[in-house]
Amino acid sequence: MSFEGSEKKIEVIVNESINLRKIGNAFWKNMVAKCEATILSNISNEECDAYLLSESSLFVWKHKFLMITCGRTVLVNSVLRFLEEFDKSVIDALFFQRKNEYYERLQPSSFKDDINKIGKLISGKALRFGHLDTHHTYLFHSDYIKNVEKEDKTTELLMYHITGKGADIFRAKDQDINVIREFLDYEKTFPGFKIDDFLFQPFGFSLNGIKKDKYITIHITPEDSTSYVSFETNLDIEKEDPKLLDRILDMFSPEAFDVINFNSSIAPKLDNDKLQCIKKYKHKINDVLDINYYEFHKIQTEMNLAIEVKK
Repeated sequence: MSFEGSEKKIEVIVNESINLRKIGNAFWKNMVAKCEATILSNISNEECDAYLLSESSLFVWKHKFLMITCGRTVLVNSVLRFLEEFDKSVIDALFFQRKNEYYERLQPSSFKDDINKIGKLISGKALRFGHLDTHHTYLFHSDYIKNVEKEDKTTELLMYHITGKGADIFRAKDQDINVIREFLDYEKTFPGFKIDDFLFQPFGFSLNGIKKDKYITIHITPEDSTSYVSFETNLDIEKEDPKLLDRILDMFSPEAFDVINFNSSIAPKLDNDKLQCIKKYKHKINDVLDINYYEFHKIQTEMNLAIEVKK
């Protein structure tokens, strides 16, 4: 069975009564363990601590943390651990996100299961972006949202069925992290970022990067039939690097991809007439958070053969 690359994500903003960077690594190690993941390595700067996990990433700032997990992890258990430790009065905002999965039936819990548990401690609303029969993502947010500014931007690029040189490199039998680093070209693609990366065996790759209070993260599940690559950042891409998404798309040449923006409207400047945006969604939360969702697919003009299903 292939690995489930699709992520679950929790973001929590706390008030100034608590400094999350001072509660100690032991707490974060325990919280990560609650969802059945482990910390592989970490990097830090003056603004942020970034942890690479056995299933994705954790970022911690003074008054916010972001945790992303994949596979069969039960991220909601980590959320509940945090909510048990800290009174909800310190929480200014909470966002729990979960996207569609290749092997949904094999997951230990569903989005509905997760938010039913969170909802017993934090009141909120749940949304779905996208149709159930194609790509879609779910988002639960707390009713109260404080300390979220228009300048707080996040962009997610979620790529499916990668092709070309990128696919070949990440599916190679003899994996070499130096070849991957040269291909991704950190200094050119992510200038100024401190990078932490990890190559999994036999396949799979994760990367965290931090620059002041900004972060980037990439997670690659390259298996042929279920390939998936996610990229996420809080950079103001429109202002700082308008061609960033296009460069990443060129690296992986996906047959389909989604873009999810929070307080941003950035979308790839496609010059390929074989890729089309087939869905657009938007939503505003409490007049402080604008969300845009785009789904792109490659238009198939050639006839394809049926795919044999292995027993």
